[in-house]
Amino acid sequence: MMLGLLGWLSRRSLRLLHALGALLGWAGYALSPTYRRRLRENAALAGLTPAERRASVAEAGKLVSELPRLWLRPRDRAIDDPVRWEGAELLERLLAQGKGLVLLTPHMGSFEVSAQAYAERFGAHQPITVLYRPARQAWLRELEETARARPALATAPATLAGVRQMLRALKKGETVGLLPDQVPPEGMGVWVPFFGKPAYTMTLAARLVQQTGAAVAVLWTERVAKGAGYVVRAMALPEPLPDGGDEAASALAINRSMEAVIRMAPTQYLWGYHRYKQPRSAA
Repeated sequence: MMLGLLGWLSRRSLRLLHALGALLGWAGYALSPTYRRRLRENAALAGLTPAERRASVAEAGKLVSELPRLWLRPRDRAIDDPVRWEGAELLERLLAQGKGLVLLTPHMGSFEVSAQAYAERFGAHQPITVLYRPARQAWLRELEETARARPALATAPATLAGVRQMLRALKKGETVGLLPDQVPPEGMGVWVPFFGKPAYTMTLAARLVQQTGAAVAVLWTERVAKGAGYVVRAMALPEPLPDGGDEAASALAINRSMEAVIRMAPTQYLWGYHRYKQPRSAA
């Protein structure tokens, strides 16, 4: 039944899905005191206004509602909705170096579009491998694995095997993508500030760059109002990684860079994400 509903939703217009998603976002906000409290606290750390916080509730719902349209279209068909690029020339220059490329994408806007749009534009020459955390539900985990993998777009689970897969891709001069504000397992991160509050932050992103000599950039996708499509933005890391391989200093630089990116469109960040939680035990 669930897959049937998702299939029906995948054939609706993006404008309708985003309207439904806004309602879904507010339903989740109203029904979950824990989510509501976390969203308010996290947004307050970044200094969001009440209006920005309210807008972020609807945007979080839109992220969920647009997934069927992005996941369930035929594998060989391009994204159905308009996609405009800003900063593509930066990626062209970095890819031309042939050293591999690490793309950092915060929990912001439509991060599912970011990887798909990259694969469509650049993947024929330099494919991308994206790190993801498998869902707990078996049916959703299976859907993720099949729907996210597309031509020139591979997925790697957030495990040791997945890290090795990403290292192999970088050593071949390919691209990898990950969400640096995702809470890593215990022992795979350090505690550094994020919007002024200590957050357990992954060290993997900086280690991939340091171990392979790959270039690094930010890639994020802004959701356009009224279902008018997406703007994919590529940009240099606002705060360069420090030399010397200090894990805490590198993680802090990445957090500061993500803060700068998030402030560009704060209503599209997932403030309800449990960013400051204790890490789970490593497998």
